[in-house]
Amino acid sequence: MTSTATAPGEETTTPRAHRDVPGPSLLRLTGVELRKLADTRAGLWLLVTIGLLTAVLVAVQLIWAPDAEQTFVGFFTSSLLPVGLLLPVLGILSITAEWSQRTALTTFALVPRRERVIAAKLSAVVLAALASLLTSLATAAVGTAVAGATGGAGTWRIEGSLILHAAVLQVANVLMGAGFGLLLLNTPLAIVTFLLLPTLWSVLGGLIRPLREPAGWLDTARTMEPLFTPDVTAGQWARLAVSLLVWMVVPLAAGLVRTLRREAA
Repeated sequence: MTSTATAPGEETTTPRAHRDVPGPSLLRLTGVELRKLADTRAGLWLLVTIGLLTAVLVAVQLIWAPDAEQTFVGFFTSSLLPVGLLLPVLGILSITAEWSQRTALTTFALVPRRERVIAAKLSAVVLAALASLLTSLATAAVGTAVAGATGGAGTWRIEGSLILHAAVLQVANVLMGAGFGLLLLNTPLAIVTFLLLPTLWSVLGGLIRPLREPAGWLDTARTMEPLFTPDVTAGQWARLAVSLLVWMVVPLAAGLVRTLRREAA
């Protein structure tokens, strides 16, 4: 009969449980996503284009617009529409870049909870939209100062509600793009679909009589138009809410489910 004995001086040790390492905070993830917006050539040039576009529009107004229209409000509102057309593309790129550049596997391996990554991406594009609003305000201020010195109206008065409405406009635009990016996860397809579907709906709403009434509630080109003014009625807010439910909330929700379930590769 044999027996085993522990050698003197040796102690048996039990493995220690590893401590859970806390993941990066949402603030840190948002900072990372903000840097990613300018890391790619497409994202960088899109940001540069947005800044240059606002400056070019102010210069065009200073040269050709009537003196009475060379006001702070005039310079500011004229930049909202073209910049708002580019912001959805920025929202799409922020989402689809992970899949087009095949970095999704690395990103989701470092941060397994995908919903935190998506929340950081959405926070980053919202901050970018608000930054574009500040750019519009800054260039409008420069244009107003130049207009006042060169004989234009140079009026500085602006309603605070107009700035708030402009913020809602630009944030909604960038989130609509992000929603299509989440839903389709393909950059060209998301951009083409985002530009085509609302335009097609606007055309059909104008041509087909039975669709005219629904178009008043679902056509974002119509429901967002009051945001270019300082006064928006309750009915206009209701129409805007319904259109954003269809074109922003539904794609974001469906895209979130798809992104959470899709296999990273």
